[in-house]
Amino acid sequence: QEQLVESGGGLVQPGGSLRLSCVVAGSIFNQNVMAWYRQAPGKQRELIAGFTRGGWINYDASVKGRFTISKDSAKNTIYLQMNNLKPEDTAVYYCNADPPVTVPYGSTWTYYWGQGTQVTVSS
Repeated sequence: QEQLVESGGGLVQPGGSLRLSCVVAGSIFNQNVMAWYRQAPGKQRELIAGFTRGGWINYDASVKGRFTISKDSAKNTIYLQMNNLKPEDTAVYYCNADPPVTVPYGSTWTYYWGQGTQVTVSS
């Protein structure tokens, strides 16, 4: 059973908008604060927007003022509204808990990630 299912990505022109969705398994959604991450080609995955346990929302400086994270607890779903998109926003976008969910991996553990959704900003 998939635990994190992202959708809503696509190809958009600079200045355009997209809304990403992520359906989260209840066991994750109810016990963690959730966040959006992205990984651009050749770069490390980075957290760009997330909730805190205190009820605040944090944004990376690169997206602040353009992206908005929200959630629908009745649907175990989080969203990322992305406006005024720029070519440097091109990346695969993932949702996950903060810190990310871990799963057993042999004698150790590893982070669990969904398949992500590709966002490409290009003219």
